[in-house]
Amino acid sequence: MKAPHLSDHHTTQRNMSIPENTLSTGINRHTRFINLGTIGFQQAWDIQEQYFREIEKVKLANQPLPRHEQLPTGNWLLFCEHPHVYTLGKSGNENNLLLPHLELKAANAEFVHVNRGGDITYHGPGQIVAYPILNLDYFVKGAREYIHKLEEAVINMLKHYGVKGERLQGATGVWIDPEKPGKARKICAIGVRTSRWISMHGLALNINTNLEYFNHINPCGFTDKQVTSLSKELESNVPIEEAQQHLQTTLAESLGLIIT
Repeated sequence: MKAPHLSDHHTTQRNMSIPENTLSTGINRHTRFINLGTIGFQQAWDIQEQYFREIEKVKLANQPLPRHEQLPTGNWLLFCEHPHVYTLGKSGNENNLLLPHLELKAANAEFVHVNRGGDITYHGPGQIVAYPILNLDYFVKGAREYIHKLEEAVINMLKHYGVKGERLQGATGVWIDPEKPGKARKICAIGVRTSRWISMHGLALNINTNLEYFNHINPCGFTDKQVTSLSKELESNVPIEEAQQHLQTTLAESLGLIIT
């Protein structure tokens, strides 16, 4: 699927449909879902930034206003797949990329520094990347709760396939057999950024991912943990569109999104 140009996704606050009951309460959980298809990491980041700025603009304009005069912001949930790319969070260590940059090019992969939390991770075909661009005032009270709800959504999505996803103490993301020595394997990475209590970046869930690309990094900074995918756990490929639908549903349930 060819990704539309950035401007194709532009929706200003002026022309975005806001339900009447939202205008009276000032709370808007309605969230526009957009499947970007296969899209370069930088282009998807630009789209995130665009929607982030739209929410930020309204929140700043609301600051001097009494609550009953404040306008609700929009919210967006973006799904996509990326071509091969390694991304390093602002607190990450570049030494966790084990592949020299010349070999990186030979592997047809990019390397990008990003402004999310977390260390290094891989994005590529067969992986669902979800970017919620949300006014978090409408959904959660704190960053830990937000991460918890993202993890909950993935755990519930995996239940549809009979796979038991769990949390690993002291780490983010979703894991299989996290408490079994030598068996813990990560199926979903989470790395987010919040500013003015607006979310960016999100999660990457391995569905039919080529796991060999993880051999070139210490995923999320771990040197003693494995990585897995849904297809590896099931020993068969999973239709990506079906998996996306399940994840969209569980994200909406966990976060309280009203998908439009």
